[in-house]
Amino acid sequence: MTDDKTALRELLEKGSDATFLREMIGFAAERLMALETETLCGAAPGERSAGRTNQRNGYRDRDWQTRAGTVELRIPKLRRGSYFPGFLEPRRMAEKALTAVIQEAYIQGISTRSVDDLVKALGMEGISKSQVSRLCGEIDERVHAFLTRPIEGDWPYVWLDATYVKVRRNHQIVSVAVIVAVGVNTDGRREVLGMTTGCSEAEPFWVEFLRSLARRGLRGTKLVISDAHEGLKAAITKVLSATWQRCRVHFMRNALAYAGKTQRRIVSAWIGTAFAQDDAAAARKQWRDVADQARPRVPRLAALMDDAEADVLAYMGFPAQHRAKIHSTNPIERLNGEIKRRSDVIGIFPNEDAVTRLIGALLLEQNDEWAVQRARYMTLETIAPLIDDLAVSLPSLAA
Repeated sequence: MTDDKTALRELLEKGSDATFLREMIGFAAERLMALETETLCGAAPGERSAGRTNQRNGYRDRDWQTRAGTVELRIPKLRRGSYFPGFLEPRRMAEKALTAVIQEAYIQGISTRSVDDLVKALGMEGISKSQVSRLCGEIDERVHAFLTRPIEGDWPYVWLDATYVKVRRNHQIVSVAVIVAVGVNTDGRREVLGMTTGCSEAEPFWVEFLRSLARRGLRGTKLVISDAHEGLKAAITKVLSATWQRCRVHFMRNALAYAGKTQRRIVSAWIGTAFAQDDAAAARKQWRDVADQARPRVPRLAALMDDAEADVLAYMGFPAQHRAKIHSTNPIERLNGEIKRRSDVIGIFPNEDAVTRLIGALLLEQNDEWAVQRARYMTLETIAPLIDDLAVSLPSLAA
C-alpha cells in the first residue's frame, strides 16, 4: 500500500504526467457540467428542440483545488436561474450554518413544527450541545473574519437595506432588523461590505453601523442608495457626507398610494416620463411639469413630488451607463430574497448570534460568488469619471 502511494506521488510530481492528470480531470468535469446543463435546458447546445426549457448564457471561471493540483473550470451560466455543478458542493458553508441554527433552535426548545420536521428529516435527533457548539464555533470564526475584514480602496456606490427576522429574546419573540451594505469599488467590482442586527432602524443605530464601516476603511463614497428612512438619511449625511439616492421603486409605491386604483397606471407612466429623460436638467424640468399638472387634481401627490425631487433624481447626475443600477435598491433585493428564503426555514431564531451566523454565511458565499465572476458589475471605462472626481476631491479634503 505504501509503495502504491509512493508511486502515485512520484507520478504526480512529474510535470507532464501531473499536467495530463489535471487535464483529464478538467475534461471529465466539463463533460459532467455539459450533461447537467443539457438536462436543465432540455436540449444540447445549439439544438432546436420543442422540449427546450432554458438556454446557456456564457461561462464564469473558477479554480478547483484537487489532489492533482488546481484545475481551471469554466462553469456554464443559464439565461434563467442559476447552475452550480454538484461535484463542487455549492453553498457548503451556508448549509452548515442552516444546520447549526436548526440544531441550536431544537436544543433550546423552540419546538415549532417546522423545526421539529427538519430535525427529523436531517436525522439530527441524537445531537448534543457540544456538537452544536463545535459546529457553531467553526462557522462563527469565518463569518466574524469576513464581517470585520478591512475595506480597501474607494467605493463610489453603496446600497443599504434592511429586512426583519423573528428572534427569541428573554422568553419573548421580537422582530430584529438585519442591515446589509453592498458596494461597488473603483475596479467596478461588487462586494458585501458588512451587516449587523438591531432592535430598530433609529438614527443612532444607522450612525453606529456606518461608523463601523468607516473605521474598517470605507471611503470615497459618492452615492448611497436606500429607501426613505429618516434615521438612515440623517446618518448618511453625518457619517459619509455623500449624496443620497431615494429608491425609485419605493418612491413609486408611495406615489401610487395617492392615486385611485383606476389611475395608478396613468400616474406611473406620467411620472415615468421624467425618468426617461437623457440628463439631469431635462429630468428635473419634466418632474416639475408633472407635479404642476397633478397639483389641481391630486395635491398630495404634487406635494410628495416637490419634497422628493432632489432625492429621487439624484442618480441622474451620475454616468448614464450606471443609472439602471443606481436608481433603486433592486441590486440588493435579490440578496434580501435569499436571506428571507433561508430565515423562513428557521421561522424563529434562538438568538441574535444565530441570525449573524446564518445570514453572515450567506453573505460570505455571495461575496465569493461575485469575486469569481469574470465580468465586472460596472466597466472600468464608465467608472473612470468617478475615479477622476475622487482624485480631485481627496486632496482638497486633506487641505
